[in-house]
Amino acid sequence: MRTELSTGGLPMCSELAALRRILRGCRTIAVVGLSAEWHRPSFFAAKYMQQHGYRVIPVNPRYEQILGERCFARLEDIDTPVDMVDVFRRADDVLPIAHSAVAIGAKCLWQQLGVINLQGDALARGAGMDSVMNRCVKIEHARLFGGLHWAGVNTGVISARRPNWTP
Repeated sequence: MRTELSTGGLPMCSELAALRRILRGCRTIAVVGLSAEWHRPSFFAAKYMQQHGYRVIPVNPRYEQILGERCFARLEDIDTPVDMVDVFRRADDVLPIAHSAVAIGAKCLWQQLGVINLQGDALARGAGMDSVMNRCVKIEHARLFGGLHWAGVNTGVISARRPNWTP
């Protein structure tokens, strides 16, 4: 499975610059398919982004509230501007979500790890949006802005500094 960033095959340095630009500019993230279960990847990623200053808006008709935020049944129901639509759904579900992302004026369509829908990608790019496929927003943020350790979380336990122990 390939990792995709719709930048037309730009070199790695340009790809990293594009990811940094997206993550710096998209501060309000609608997470489609966000679960309220703490052990689910969507919850883990959304909580991480929330802890790093992003506004996370849950989109899942099964819940009323997740991570202290009101949950919406669909993107069109959100009453505030959305910068990024982060998709935690199967690839087959992406195209209608991409249509909704365009309709609400989002700046970026982000398809999570394992999610690649080329039609949704083309629709987003055709509407002038950024489009990222098969990447985790949490992992990319941690990789580009610090905080990614061997376990994928910043535990504060692992450090390159020598401990200051006194016997």
